[in-house]
Amino acid sequence: MEEQRTRNIVGLTGGIGSGKTSVAEILESEGFAVYYSDDRAKDIVNEDEVLIQKIKELLGEKAYVDGVYNRKYVSDIVFNDKSKLEQLNHLIHPAVAIDFENWVKNHDTRFLFKETALLFELGLHKKCFKSLLVTADENTRIKRVMDRDGKTYREVEKVIEKQMPEREKIKKADFVIYNNSSFQDLEIATKDFIEKLNSL
Repeated sequence: MEEQRTRNIVGLTGGIGSGKTSVAEILESEGFAVYYSDDRAKDIVNEDEVLIQKIKELLGEKAYVDGVYNRKYVSDIVFNDKSKLEQLNHLIHPAVAIDFENWVKNHDTRFLFKETALLFELGLHKKCFKSLLVTADENTRIKRVMDRDGKTYREVEKVIEKQMPEREKIKKADFVIYNNSSFQDLEIATKDFIEKLNSL
């Protein structure tokens, strides 16, 4: 992405159960445009014919059932195979990057937000003007995901163990919102962040 584009892009990230989607929705309610990388990736793997073929070559024909991305089959393969996961990411993320560039061209405001779970892992924060991390205590995050997805404590814990440690993300982030209490507190913290961002 050309240099001048980075000046108004803010990376928004957070681990599972952190509440980054809630922050994204608050930002939208305040008039900001948010690009949901993770949601777009789910669409792109079903839309991009070249990508579809490459994924089949990597993971086999069973990666798609009746032309639809077989998320459970793919997850079962890559969850315990780091090499396959990295190869899959190297296929999907460039396609998402192109989609994001096209999205940016259609939005002309002072700040645009790029929501992605892997902002720091993929080094995407280096292309952003600033980065915002939404975080919460691990037990709080696990309970949220258990309540939301019906998973066991250990199932959520395994997912968290595979993500970059929160302490590392906090060191890398320009701004951090701690989401350990109520939605009202999260709104206040997000609006406080907006004031700081606008003052830059």
